[in-house]
Amino acid sequence: MRLALLLAALALPPFAQPLKYPPVLAGAREEVYQRIGEVELRLWIYNPAGHAATDSRPAIVFYFGGGWANGSPAQFENQAKLLAARGMVAITADYRVASRHQVKVDSCVRDAKSALRYVRLNAKRLGIDPNRIAAGGGSAGGHLAAAIATVPGFEEAGEIEKASSRPNALVLFNPVLVLAAVPDVDSIRLAEDRLGVPAAAVSPFHHLQRGAPPTLIFHGEADTTVPFRTAEIYRDKAVSLGAKCELVSYPGQTHGFFNHGRANNEYYDKTTRRMLEFLTGLGYLAAR
Repeated sequence: MRLALLLAALALPPFAQPLKYPPVLAGAREEVYQRIGEVELRLWIYNPAGHAATDSRPAIVFYFGGGWANGSPAQFENQAKLLAARGMVAITADYRVASRHQVKVDSCVRDAKSALRYVRLNAKRLGIDPNRIAAGGGSAGGHLAAAIATVPGFEEAGEIEKASSRPNALVLFNPVLVLAAVPDVDSIRLAEDRLGVPAAAVSPFHHLQRGAPPTLIFHGEADTTVPFRTAEIYRDKAVSLGAKCELVSYPGQTHGFFNHGRANNEYYDKTTRRMLEFLTGLGYLAAR
């Protein structure tokens, strides 16, 4: 029963309005980054005003939440538009999920890696700096962003030699960071038949090593879907390994607190401001 409740909570992030799939994202340009059988996986790309292919802009790729079961690339539409207005190329990515494509979590990780690699491979054409590509995401999407930064393998055949799928920075919103057992820590535990592989194989915490990219994590302290403690131990391990990893916590806030349209956008605004500060500190955005 507990597993069913966790999956239900992960699959239904609280938005003010249901998010459409496939999304219609005004102002974004669509590109197909991967074809798997009859499935076309797309990116929605927001460019800064006056952007040209000769530019070398920093970029970010967002992955939506939804328990690896549903969700929509529209989740991070507002963050993407804002970052594009500030000078980054901001992208929101689709990936296969259980409800639409009958896949397991390992396939989601593969798609996330393919999306980031596509952006890096096409950086020159897209006017992007291939060495300044961040990944972001919420809940299961936060897991995917963290996984492509930490978890080895899960590369589509013939892709790994072309370019790295590893992001240069991470912005994570109540992410799933721990999927396998850690002593004295309550975490999400999914069966192998849901994951497609043993849990530790796709658990970002278990693969953290020196050289992890600079990371910003937002998490509600009252999150009972993805326990706050998992973000703390991830931060602590990353810092112990010499990585820059900041955890910004919000007392009393539950899962999905950051989403646009919730609580009069109080926490959307707070997390967005802190995201802008973080990316400015990395040199991805110009100081204001």
